[in-house]
Amino acid sequence: MVSGMMARVDRTLPHVGEILVRIGQRVEPDEIVARALVPQPLAFVNVTRELIVPPAHVPQSMRQPVGASVAAGTVLARRGARTAVAPVEGTLTAIDAETGCVTIAPKPTSIELTAGVRGLIMDIAPYRGVSIETPAAQLYGAFGVGPMQSGVLQLLVTDPADQILPEMISSRNYNAIIIGGSGISAAALQRAVAEHVRGVVVGGIDEIELRAFLGGQTIETWRGGHSWAITAAESSLTILVTEGFGVRPMAASIFERLVQHHNQEAMIDGQTTLRAPLRRPHLIIPLSARTAGIAVEPPRLALASGARVRLLDDAYLGVIGRVVALPDEPRRLASYARSAAVIVQVGGEILTLARSAVEPLE
Repeated sequence: MVSGMMARVDRTLPHVGEILVRIGQRVEPDEIVARALVPQPLAFVNVTRELIVPPAHVPQSMRQPVGASVAAGTVLARRGARTAVAPVEGTLTAIDAETGCVTIAPKPTSIELTAGVRGLIMDIAPYRGVSIETPAAQLYGAFGVGPMQSGVLQLLVTDPADQILPEMISSRNYNAIIIGGSGISAAALQRAVAEHVRGVVVGGIDEIELRAFLGGQTIETWRGGHSWAITAAESSLTILVTEGFGVRPMAASIFERLVQHHNQEAMIDGQTTLRAPLRRPHLIIPLSARTAGIAVEPPRLALASGARVRLLDDAYLGVIGRVVALPDEPRRLASYARSAAVIVQVGGEILTLARSAVEPLE
């Protein structure tokens, strides 16, 4: 966990839209910074099939003209007791007498993008999004799922080895980011969703519990090093794991830092990819508005012999080891690729890994 840095947060619309702020403006986490109307795919209604009439008879069966605004369920055409109704809200744009189909352009979906953190607008991508800077403490995790969200940090345990149990979560945690120790069960995650918790930070999570919580989602592709992100449409809860899979106590130094920030606003982002472009789940905790002595980029910790490192390799995700050596020449890895390598000791085991697969710890 890095303190005393200037964190940059990019907030981007999924579709071209309108930017509502200006460079230099101070914003709050829930302040709307951009807005867009996202067009939806056209909807087609086969009136010939619904009314059992030839396509040429469809125009005279219509009860709504081209250009009419219709709600879902509005009767578009009628023949005797049979009707054809609009499947969605939108505008009737075409009636085809050759195919017997009518076309509806659904009402665009309105999307409002919030700042997510308290900070200063430093850059604007016209029609697309903004970059926000804020003096902050920032925590990078080993694994995460879920979209970027903001909330108040709330500590639920007093020891980094304690797990979050379902009964620990209540309405007091509404819109909060809750902090645990060594893990959390599927039942507790489901309780968190029911109580409208926005985020969870824990040391580890058992694969069985994660599978049970995500239901139809699977993690085989994540294990293979592909995108591990669960989008906002798939998960209303963001999870950040600091150590890795399994029941793992949170590193004491990280837990102590989080304790210091209890009841402070934070932003959590669980989106994770282990292949280019690399993306790590992270937690940003805005600090005082005073920026004297705060660096724009986080300090880069040295990868040197004897340094403690967290492994990011698929097979050892989140495991803590110690650097034994840094070979000058590229080495052949388990994947048979040659790469700049680091030799790490984990317990009694010596591993040769790509340097990009380890993270120096503070």
